[in-house]
Amino acid sequence: MKRFLSLAAVAAVAVLARPVQAQEIVIGNLADITGGTGDVGKPYAEGIKAYTDYINANGGINGKKIKLLQQDYAYKIPEALSLYKKFKDQDKVLAIQGWGSGDTEALKEQVAKDQIPYFSASYSAHLTDPTKSPYNFFCAPDYSTAARAALKYLKDSWKEKRKPKVAFIYPDNGYGKAPIPGAKKYAEEIGFDIVGEENVDLKAIEATTQLLNLKKNEPDYAWVGGTKVSTAVILKDAKKLGLKTKFFGNIWSADEATPKLANGAEEGYMIVLGAALYGEQVPGMKVIEKVSGGQPVASHWVRGWVSMMTMCEVLKIADKAKELTGPGIKKAAETLKAFETQGLTAPITITPNDHRPTMTVSLGEFVGGKLVKKATIELPRKAEWLGL
Repeated sequence: MKRFLSLAAVAAVAVLARPVQAQEIVIGNLADITGGTGDVGKPYAEGIKAYTDYINANGGINGKKIKLLQQDYAYKIPEALSLYKKFKDQDKVLAIQGWGSGDTEALKEQVAKDQIPYFSASYSAHLTDPTKSPYNFFCAPDYSTAARAALKYLKDSWKEKRKPKVAFIYPDNGYGKAPIPGAKKYAEEIGFDIVGEENVDLKAIEATTQLLNLKKNEPDYAWVGGTKVSTAVILKDAKKLGLKTKFFGNIWSADEATPKLANGAEEGYMIVLGAALYGEQVPGMKVIEKVSGGQPVASHWVRGWVSMMTMCEVLKIADKAKELTGPGIKKAAETLKAFETQGLTAPITITPNDHRPTMTVSLGEFVGGKLVKKATIELPRKAEWLGL
């Protein structure tokens, strides 16, 4: 007599015969695609997505695939808080790639309570002190360190006997204000006279009034802490008004598209660089050039790529230790020591007592309508600068 397998047995055989699916690692991504910083947020988010696709196609996290949940919160803090709740309660994310200073700082206590590692594109120094923000990380020089490096470079280059005069222009929000206290204090310490301070909104269409206020004191240098659209407005208006001031700015204040926006007014503008420029001869650029199909990408795109690259390295460490949990990922991140990003950024070091990823700051300048690397400044890792 023929024997027949029960339906349950047949189902069991089928399950055994089916390839076992690798565990997914769910990562949330709060991105600004359409909001007030979308001009730089969109390429950054594209870089995160591109590296996720790249790592998934090349073995994933020790064989596990990343499921990236990328959401546009349009630079609105209430929307970010709502999406965060969904990521935590419904999607059960292990970690998050975040974006702006306002929403990142609004969430820092919550992510610490929930033990969800949060890699942001906000480089606010407030986020580098693990006694206050234990679950916050990022992969570029913090805003205050970057401002100090630029000020040091300008002071070291100063040739006149009198003190150089500096002013600060920035939007009146968390991002704009983050580096100002530390930058002003350091400027005074190394011998600058601070002669002005003005607010220019990220969505400003003119900055004439603010620049006329500054022009009265004839600053030699002026810090610009906006993003590329507002920076272009400032530079064009400054040129119209005949200001002789040399402008220098934060990491988000300009990029390779700035010459099209500023129509030549960007010439000589100096910017903090947080990553290699497209086409730079470093090992990691070869992969990016291949992934991008040879089409140039902005430096913000590269930083998004590096942020995801660093998170993936941390995930691999945690997974290998069988600690693929929020606390395990945090612990893994704090073991990074001179992590090499294939030359795309300075090596990244994070410790349990100091979440500043690097004290090395590269500076760029617009010359002949092109953004070129100008200098690299190495600052000491002073304890008194942590978080300021």
